[in-house]
Amino acid sequence: MISVKTPCAPDLNTDKKPCDFVIFGVLGDLSQRNLLPSLYQLEKAGLLHPETKIIGAARHELSQEAFLEEALGKLKVFVREELSSEITERLLARMRYVLINLDVPEEYRRLAAMADPQERVLVSYFSVSPTLFGPICKGLQHAGLVTPNTRVVLEKPIGRNLASSIEINDLVASVFYERQVYRIDHYLGKETVMNLLALRFANSIFTTNWDHNTIDHVQITVAEEVGVGSRWGYFDQAGQLRDMVQNHLMQILTLVAMEPPVNLHDDSLRNEKLKVLKALRPITAKNIEKRVVRGQYGPGFIKGSAVPGYLEAKGGNPGSTTETFVAIRVDIDNWRWAGVPFYLRTGKAMACKRSEVVINYKPLPHNIFSGSYRSLPANKLIIRLQPDEGVEIEMLNKVPGLSDGISLQRTMLDLSFSEAFSKERIAGAYERLILEVMQGNQALFIHRDEVESSWLWIDSIQDAWAKTNELPKPYPAGSWGPVASVALLARDEREWEE
Repeated sequence: MISVKTPCAPDLNTDKKPCDFVIFGVLGDLSQRNLLPSLYQLEKAGLLHPETKIIGAARHELSQEAFLEEALGKLKVFVREELSSEITERLLARMRYVLINLDVPEEYRRLAAMADPQERVLVSYFSVSPTLFGPICKGLQHAGLVTPNTRVVLEKPIGRNLASSIEINDLVASVFYERQVYRIDHYLGKETVMNLLALRFANSIFTTNWDHNTIDHVQITVAEEVGVGSRWGYFDQAGQLRDMVQNHLMQILTLVAMEPPVNLHDDSLRNEKLKVLKALRPITAKNIEKRVVRGQYGPGFIKGSAVPGYLEAKGGNPGSTTETFVAIRVDIDNWRWAGVPFYLRTGKAMACKRSEVVINYKPLPHNIFSGSYRSLPANKLIIRLQPDEGVEIEMLNKVPGLSDGISLQRTMLDLSFSEAFSKERIAGAYERLILEVMQGNQALFIHRDEVESSWLWIDSIQDAWAKTNELPKPYPAGSWGPVASVALLARDEREWEE
């Protein structure tokens, strides 16, 4: 691994300084849907330093007035509430536009004329293709904008395999220290994902019951109701394994499975996540048949409407073998999780949109309520990540009444975020992560070693598919995936939570 250092180490005591927040690719979809609306909410909450500036950079000829008009139009579309004219005016007053051909280092001097890295912390958000990460870093360096306090935010995907990931990370590392690099996965900014930490490490009822002694298995589902849509060109080169498992599901998995960190600062959290990734049992051509199911959606119905199959999508390739569904049995070879399988499932064009973690506890060894249940069902802890954020515990209670004996019934203890915190607005993931990078806190961002350990494990699955020539199994749009995914759990005498 090549790591070329900058001349001096970064000063991390800069969290109270104002920022020059630069968005490369400011006219792109990610910026307009997520970054600008998040900045609006941070402005509304009074969390932006009074002297912080927002600089949008792109390749298009655009006047300052036209840029502000464009930004206002997108805010009206993507902010999910009525805009406040006062807040909007304050936000737009911070914003500037600069034309930069990102491949030409000399053009970054236009940015240098707007930014002041000596007075404000320069934060550059790379909302562009990873192929441009290296040129942007070199451009910032060429313009004299790299200081010990400069920070860069890298959007996924960071490569498409381990080799390309190392190449991209090496280009960034030739200009920036690892401590200056913030690799973002927006799932780590979600309130319910953050709440995993609170559930596990602030509540003794869970902290002391979170290992192979009490847990039977864990299910992690990230299901998307929509198909590929206009992303066909990108997605067909990536597939669901690279697009979703390598980042989102792996991050959720590590938070569920990691050991308690020393604290929530510095690298404590990230080091514990890395240990989980290094303990994943490899999946190879020898065991992939019983460990992984890949699928591809065909024609079907979602909410009563006909949906074309993946191969029938406009502009698609009728002969594509790219997977739109993946289910995996994951085994973690360490003391805490010995013998406890983790089942991951993610797909497009599925029955509904749902992201959740289900902790399935072991059944009791003896049943004294056989008159009500021949076999007592085990308790479940269900952590809903979206769309209805919250936590549920499935348990057994006595049915009220004076009848003979005790009759039991399954009930749910439900903590809905929208109800429990009805007066509190739930912040969006990008809002939290933008604020964290402005304040110089890396705990919720991904270390280079995490990215590369994840790719190492994912590459072994890709290689196994290539060696076995396995084609994706068909499933109708609007279903929960191929029948083989049911068999994946049935083989272990378990079933998916549906």
